[in-house]
Amino acid sequence: MDELDSALVRLLQENGRRTNRDLAQELGIAPSTCLERVRSLRERGVLTGFHAEADLPALGRGLQAMIAVRVRPPTRAVIEEFQSFAAQMPEVISVFVLTGTDDFLLHVAVRDTDHLHAVVLDKLTERPELADVRTSVVYGHLRKKVIGPA
Repeated sequence: MDELDSALVRLLQENGRRTNRDLAQELGIAPSTCLERVRSLRERGVLTGFHAEADLPALGRGLQAMIAVRVRPPTRAVIEEFQSFAAQMPEVISVFVLTGTDDFLLHVAVRDTDHLHAVVLDKLTERPELADVRTSVVYGHLRKKVIGPA
């Protein structure tokens, strides 16, 4: 990636809805060059997609939590099965597979504490492979919108 590619990635992370013409004008390049560069970034897997970000409270999911999960036995089959299960849960926003004490960290968004309680008790602890679960309510969440190359 050169400086132009990095600048394109930054601008698209800031606003993925910018037009090709706007991007080209901001970078001082021809629209055709800009289009080719963006196409190349997508083909190389640098840009993996574009999405709309939704306001969780507006969707009726005003409470977020992180749920640390440990499964037993920690075999590939058990981990892959639990990962698939967790990813299918409508309350789950992200599934992190970890090393260390916990095997998974689930980021969930739910209506309220009763809904969170039901997710933990009725969905997670019913799983036979679940060895431990710890829940932490999220008071605030900031996400970096622009991530530059290392």
